[in-house]
Amino acid sequence: MNAFVLAGGASSRMGRDKALIELDGRPLIQHALDKLRTIGFAPRIVGSRPGLASFAPVISDNIAHSGPLGGIEAALALTDTQQNLFLAVDIPLLPAFFLRWIADRAVITEALATIPLSQDRPQPLCGVYSRALLPHIQTALSMGHAKVMQAIESAAQAALTPIDFFHVESIASAQSWPQPIPLHRWFQNINSPADLENLMLEHFARIE
Repeated sequence: MNAFVLAGGASSRMGRDKALIELDGRPLIQHALDKLRTIGFAPRIVGSRPGLASFAPVISDNIAHSGPLGGIEAALALTDTQQNLFLAVDIPLLPAFFLRWIADRAVITEALATIPLSQDRPQPLCGVYSRALLPHIQTALSMGHAKVMQAIESAAQAALTPIDFFHVESIASAQSWPQPIPLHRWFQNINSPADLENLMLEHFARIE
């Protein structure tokens, strides 16, 4: 299995490159890469912006301005493994052990897509995607459709193959996972200065 960090967004709401925003003295891109390296991957970055290549090998989007779906397409077009783990750069509270668990689950199920549900909401930017999705994603992008879940669900319908959705809350309870960070915060996106400020306040409150 290959692993990729999705870091190709324009960061328009943040006003600066959020991949390079620091938490605990390290940029968010480093946090994401380190988590994947800790669990045995040699991750690559999807999103060619100045400065990112110094952290890990970078893959450029094949279709510009196509959002995270374009990043997934670029990675699946290049990968040499059937299953591929994706992690967005802007969810820094997600623990590494969960990434290892979801990767192991996908190896067992060989699902077309393995996507967690948090509070009943799909979290497609932390998921495992089969290379078999590539032609369906390329079709969606060629038609101007760039929503990740819409493309994945359409692909599953076309392939007559269900998506492996699972509720994180149920799995966490069954696994007795440690939760130093509340479960409902694992998938918190850092999209704006207000999001960052709230994250920093809560982070430092935990370590004081």
